[in-house]
Amino acid sequence: MSFSELGLSADILSAVSAQGYSEPTPIQASAIPAVLSGADVMATAQTGTGKTAAFTLPVLHQLSERRGTGKPRVLVLTPTRELAGQVVDSVATYGKAMGVRTTAVYGGMPIGKQIGALKRGVDVLVATPGRLIDHLERKTVDLSQVETVVLDEADRMLDMGFIKPIERILGSLRPSRQTLLFSATFSGPIRKLAERFLNDPERIDMARPGAATENVEQSAYFVDGHRKRALLTHLMSEEEWGQVLVFTRTKRGADKLAEQLERDGIRSTAIHGDKPQGARTKALSAFKRNSVQALVATDVAARGLDIDKLPHVVNFDLPDNADDYVHRIGRTGRAGAQGRAVSLVSGDERRQLSAIERLVKERIPATTHDAFAPTQTGGSRSGKGRPGGNGGGRGRNNGGGNRGQRPNR
Repeated sequence: MSFSELGLSADILSAVSAQGYSEPTPIQASAIPAVLSGADVMATAQTGTGKTAAFTLPVLHQLSERRGTGKPRVLVLTPTRELAGQVVDSVATYGKAMGVRTTAVYGGMPIGKQIGALKRGVDVLVATPGRLIDHLERKTVDLSQVETVVLDEADRMLDMGFIKPIERILGSLRPSRQTLLFSATFSGPIRKLAERFLNDPERIDMARPGAATENVEQSAYFVDGHRKRALLTHLMSEEEWGQVLVFTRTKRGADKLAEQLERDGIRSTAIHGDKPQGARTKALSAFKRNSVQALVATDVAARGLDIDKLPHVVNFDLPDNADDYVHRIGRTGRAGAQGRAVSLVSGDERRQLSAIERLVKERIPATTHDAFAPTQTGGSRSGKGRPGGNGGGRGRNNGGGNRGQRPNR
C-alpha cells in the first residue's frame, strides 16, 4: 500500500514524499482511514512505529477541508513536553503548505509567550494536561471549537497522575467531537477512560501487551553497582559506540554520571525534569547533532524523544516499573532500523530483570565481562564474554537503514 491510496490531500502527500517516505507503517495504514471516516479511534502500537503521523496526517487533511476561526480545532494532549515538541514538529512538517498554525503549551516555559500565541490564532493546540488546566483557569484558551481531540500516550498520562485534569479537559469539550486515543496498552484504566469519553470507537491493536521493539537486540551485563560507570566507559570506548542514550533512576544520578563520563573523556550531558526547558532542548539538540556522545536521562525522556537511527540505549539503572523498560528501549530500533539495548544489572536488581523478562515474555541474554566480574553472589547465567553472541562487536553499525521508507513521527 502507498500513501496515495489512503485518501489524503495532495499537499499532505507532497509533504510526505518530500520527507522521503513512500509507504505507510501498519499503524498508519489502519489508523489513517479510520480517522478520516470520522470515527472515534482507540489504538495501540509499539513505540517507533509511526504513531504520531498516524493521527497527524489525517487530522491535517480534515483541517484542510474547512476554514478556521483562529480558535483551536484540534487538541493533542501529551504526557511530556518532549512529546509535545515532537507532535508540533510533525504538524509543522506535514502541514506547512496548508498554512496550519500550531503551538505547544506546557510547563517550564513562560506562560506569557503561550498566551500571545493563542491570541494570534491556532489551528492545532498541543498541550500537557497541567499547563492546559492553567490556561483554562486563566481563561486564556477557548476550546469551544475543538473538533478532534487526541490523547497521545494515554497510558503514560494516567501513570503520571493526569486522570483528573484529563477528565476535566474532556468534559469541557463539545460532545460531538472526534476522540482519538493512542496507548501502548489496553489496560483496565485505559478501557475505563475509553468507555467514558469515546463513542463506539474503532479498535486498532498493533502491539501485544509488554511487547519490546522487534528490531532491538537486548542484552545485559551483571556487574557490581559501584563498577557500572567503569564498565560503561569501557564498552563505549572498546566497542566504539556512537550515540548512546543512558537511563538512570534519579535526577541526581543522571547529573553525576554525565560528569563522570566527561572526566572519562566521553562527551556527555544530562536531561531530566529539574532541568529548565531551555537546557533540556539544548542538550537534546547537541545529542542529535552528535556534539555529545552520551545523553544521560531519567524516565522523563523515556517517551517522546524522537532520535533518528539511535544505535544504543543503556539501562544504567533498571527501572522499578517493568513497563518503563519497554518504553526506554523503544528509543532505538525505530522505523525499521536496528538498535541495541544493554542493561547493567547489579546484584540487587536481579528481581527487576526477572520482572522485565516476564513482561516481554523472553529471556534477555545476560553475562559478565572478564574485567568487571561482580563480587556479589548471583553469577552469570550465560558465561563470560559478550552477551547475545555476535551482537555489538567493535565498530558494528547498528544504525540500520530506513527500510520501507516509512515516517517514524
